[in-house]
Amino acid sequence: MKREYEIKNLHCGGCASKIQYELDKIKEIKDVNVDFYTKKLKLTMIEPLDENEFLKQLNKIADKVEPGTYFLQKENLQKNSEDLQKNKIEKQDSKIDTIILTIGLTLFIVGLTLEKSLQKDIILIVAYALSGYDILLSAFSNLRKGKFLDENFLMSIATIGAFILGDFAEAAGVMIFYKIGEFFQDMAVNNSKKSIEKLMSIKPDFANIKKSDGTLEVVDPTKVKVGDILIVKPGERVPLDGNIILGSTTIDKAALTGESIPVLAEVEDEVLSGCINLSGTIEIKVTKNYSQSTVSRIIEMVENAGSKKAQAEKFITKFARYYTPVVVVLALLIGLGLPLVVAGGFKLWLSRALIFLVISCPCALVLSVPLTFFSSIGKASKQGILIKGGNYLERLKNIDVVVFDKTGTLTKGKFKVNKIEVFKGEEENLLKYAKIGEFYSNHPIGKAILNYGNVNINEWDIQGHNEKAGYGVNALYNNKEILVGSKKFMENNDIDVPKSDEYGTVVYVAVDSEFLGRIYVEDEIKESSKKTINELKAQGIDVYMLTGDNKKTGNHIGEELGIDEDKICTHLLPEDKVSKLEEIKAKSKKGTIYVGDGINDAPVLAMADVGVSMGKIGSDIAIESSDVVLMNDDPYKIIEILNLANLNNKVVLENVTFALGVKIVVMILGVLGIANLWLAIFADVGVSVLAVLNASKILKEKKES
Repeated sequence: MKREYEIKNLHCGGCASKIQYELDKIKEIKDVNVDFYTKKLKLTMIEPLDENEFLKQLNKIADKVEPGTYFLQKENLQKNSEDLQKNKIEKQDSKIDTIILTIGLTLFIVGLTLEKSLQKDIILIVAYALSGYDILLSAFSNLRKGKFLDENFLMSIATIGAFILGDFAEAAGVMIFYKIGEFFQDMAVNNSKKSIEKLMSIKPDFANIKKSDGTLEVVDPTKVKVGDILIVKPGERVPLDGNIILGSTTIDKAALTGESIPVLAEVEDEVLSGCINLSGTIEIKVTKNYSQSTVSRIIEMVENAGSKKAQAEKFITKFARYYTPVVVVLALLIGLGLPLVVAGGFKLWLSRALIFLVISCPCALVLSVPLTFFSSIGKASKQGILIKGGNYLERLKNIDVVVFDKTGTLTKGKFKVNKIEVFKGEEENLLKYAKIGEFYSNHPIGKAILNYGNVNINEWDIQGHNEKAGYGVNALYNNKEILVGSKKFMENNDIDVPKSDEYGTVVYVAVDSEFLGRIYVEDEIKESSKKTINELKAQGIDVYMLTGDNKKTGNHIGEELGIDEDKICTHLLPEDKVSKLEEIKAKSKKGTIYVGDGINDAPVLAMADVGVSMGKIGSDIAIESSDVVLMNDDPYKIIEILNLANLNNKVVLENVTFALGVKIVVMILGVLGIANLWLAIFADVGVSVLAVLNASKILKEKKES
């Protein structure tokens, strides 16, 4: 049983990791994810628990790690007036804290201008108390609970130690500039969060239901049922997926696909929730309830992406858990051990140990690495690419093979009948039996045949219908056995078919074991397909194409796209695609992407190292089976996600190298007596701010052309 909670008063990425570590110890739950950026806790209950008692247990753990942090049930967020009041108090407290910090900074500057005196010391002590009272209180509270290896404790012990050593100005200044650094760090994190939160703005606030008497009723989109008629006016967001039944307009799909060019939408066209109606008023017949609608699924995928952490994120969390205690032990050895064996005395080495302590906090890593993945996933979503987790984004940085399905992936999947070849009887008769075979088909080829010509079929006369996907259909109609499908399907049913010299997708038709003829169906290559394949090959990535088409058709499309002949795989049934992908993966030295769109692709999408599905025309099961969803069905998005994965990896490496490098250097300088507390603060807070800003730059990178 899945549970989701809102997290309140969580201000530290390191504390989020510690809370998750403690929650992971609870035997009755699994799949715990404490997300510092979305402020959400997600978990799965292995066995039923009393909700109130369980929530108390969670809050006790959270408060123990970071005092004041608590969880709130998601369903109570809107109706819990007490929580709304707490939010107001939090905002007021934030303003008060800023005012107090400003006063403290002013007193500190005044104190620095005075000559050495008791008055100067008192002013510096007051400045210190005003700026650091909350840190001292948190450190004391955590110390009582046995939790002292955090940044509050380190800052408190370092600055109190400076006071004891007589460095009043240094103690007050370090605390003040630490708080200023925290302020800018929070600003950087919040700016990144706001960029992600814009993605959530696609959620519709209301829906206008047209009632039977013609009047409108404004309702919550979650209350709308399949079959309801909605009115969407110019400027409004489409609340649920549906088909236009009246009116025409232009639709802005930028929120879903990342493409800003409006598209014309007319009667019978599908419109997706989250799009904006730009011009005319339209009536929509709802085809999916809210939970299954496009906008709901996008929000769910983006929110859930944080729960699937990359190895880099998991490593940093684990690293931080062991790193801080080790550094504290080293600081004790420096402050208390070295004076016993090295000249300088306790005062000198205690001072250097305090500097060592301030530097030790791993916040730069704990904050910036997850934020990098968070920002990358958010940037991809703005471009119409839904990446379901940081683990898949990390996997994308190491790919040497991309395997494409053909129909609907490299081609548009909009088939049209371009030739009918009759061997027996009339063309109208051939078309009639072909339509009977394809009557229940959801495949684009079947739909193309059903939409061709004016031959109508009476469904009641279809007495039996058995389809094998990608192979053929056996139907019974007015006591006639009808076979519609591939050449192999015909041959396996002992029906001889003449050889064809033309390329194209061919559908063969036979009735009562007698071959009637064949229908040629044509597809069109997508504009960006060739460019995509050329760029992949230029990057040294092998490109394969899998298709159920015959060799002649498959080779023609593949050659036109620039795919090597030995990497064009034809005549494949769904189960053949699975075995073929296994062969390809065995040759791959790094990783394999599979890109597909249809229900037949679900097994291979799940099998690939990273499965990428086409979200616009892709089937629901293909989208569920994939790790990445392309909302506008553009294969060039593959290039964009590979570039984004490389940028993400680059920023992660930059932050880890920079943060650890600066800390190690300043630690050594501190032990040698070259670095003071001011430089230690830069190595802690300054590095954190710079690392967070570096992670945030991903959102500002220009979209790849």
